Amino acid sequence: MDHHVDLVVVGSGLGGLACGVFFAKEGYKVCVLERNKQIGGNLQTFARHKVIFDSGVHYVGGLDEGQNLHSIFKYLEIMDKVKIRKMDEDIVDAIRFKGDPKVYKLGQGYENFIKNLVSDFPDEEETIRNYCEEIKHICQKFPLYNLRKGEAFEKNDVLGLDTRTYLESITANKKLQNVLAGSNVLYAGEGYKTPLYVHALIINSYIESSYRFVDGGSQIARLLTKQIRNRNGEVKTRQQVTRLVEQNGKIEFAECSNGERYFAKLFISNAHPSQTLDILESDLIKNLYRKRIKSLENSISVFSINMVMKKNTFKYLNYNIYFSGKEGAWDIINYKPEEWPSGFALFCSASSKQNGFADGVTLMTYMRYEEMKEWENTFNTSIDESSRGERYEQFKKEKAAQLIEYAEKEVPGLKECIYSCHIATPLTLRDYIGTEDGSLYGVTKDYRNPLKSFISPRTKIPNLLLTGQNLNLHGVLGVSMSAIVTSAEVFGMEYLLEKIKNA
Repeated sequence: MDHHVDLVVVGSGLGGLACGVFFAKEGYKVCVLERNKQIGGNLQTFARHKVIFDSGVHYVGGLDEGQNLHSIFKYLEIMDKVKIRKMDEDIVDAIRFKGDPKVYKLGQGYENFIKNLVSDFPDEEETIRNYCEEIKHICQKFPLYNLRKGEAFEKNDVLGLDTRTYLESITANKKLQNVLAGSNVLYAGEGYKTPLYVHALIINSYIESSYRFVDGGSQIARLLTKQIRNRNGEVKTRQQVTRLVEQNGKIEFAECSNGERYFAKLFISNAHPSQTLDILESDLIKNLYRKRIKSLENSISVFSINMVMKKNTFKYLNYNIYFSGKEGAWDIINYKPEEWPSGFALFCSASSKQNGFADGVTLMTYMRYEEMKEWENTFNTSIDESSRGERYEQFKKEKAAQLIEYAEKEVPGLKECIYSCHIATPLTLRDYIGTEDGSLYGVTKDYRNPLKSFISPRTKIPNLLLTGQNLNLHGVLGVSMSAIVTSAEVFGMEYLLEKIKNA
């Protein structure tokens, strides 16, 4: 069966759906094609024993009125519909270290943030205030982050700085350095590699305001889908695009595994650029570009346990815990297999049935995709269920027990509150989220070569654009901005930002 629309979007992650709404609001007939039975990519949720868990979005920043994500959501017409809960003003992230009983509190609002740190490091007030000013200064260098049109050169002088070197340059206090880097799981931070601008853009967002999505982040995907459908568009599941066929210099149609073809004037791929190239049939894309995209390093993956808690046993924490069991916050990612786990992050799920206790808790730590080699040729999704075998199930159980025992030492009583555990490995992320190798945040950013990881939304095929977390920045805010960058290729950046600001 052939279908004819104005825009075909491959993948229903946040980037694809946001682009769909931007174009639908401009009168385009949009069709979003999703291979899984659930929309949303990293926004997906799942329920176990009636407890809702997020696949990837555990909290979000920038949602107070006047802030960047609030403005974008308002233009997308979902801000007044999304169910959110503000996290504790005094403590959003509890930073903890092995052998140190103290809890270091990172608050929201710059004055709260500064006040808490100064109480722990009274001799470092000037350093802490200067750090906050530098974070804000760097953020001002990125026009789109501030929803304004600007020039690319504005940020040039802050691209070549790495986060760890910067933190070491502002204070000799090792503990303060590690506290400021303590939540680097948010961006898979690597010492002497992760750019300072990545740290700044993400940390600033959470300092400005921090929220959890009540009953999960999938509501964003549902709300965006409704906006598309209200404008005569479609969002279709179980439609795996297997071919993007170019003819006479442009993409003619997208073909799905069931043989259906979707013809359009414009195509946007929300898949990883490497996966997009795998299904793209065109000689216009040179081998040099294909090799460059294929050679890009993806960020590390995770092993996570989604725990249904026994009723009224585990107190709901309106903040997150980041624990480092190594010497410093930067060392967790470079674990040795025999030292795993070397740290963890703990998030409580926000429920509309909240009564002071947590229904669900997610415990996660880094895990490399290489540890999945034995099972990497197996695939298991909700529309194509298959077993990876008994050895894989045993592997999951052993690793889960190991991680829970590890976390129990830092969160006493956690273990006895658990009713059931539901485990995700890098293969789970690969199959359900659609990332290349279970990558947590897409393409890795390296301050030594910022242009290497830069991927333009434009391709050599004029009616094929790219979007998603690999283009700009990951996370809800970063991907929303990537959707703006992609859509601006058609409508113009000034035009689009004016509409968002005037929403």
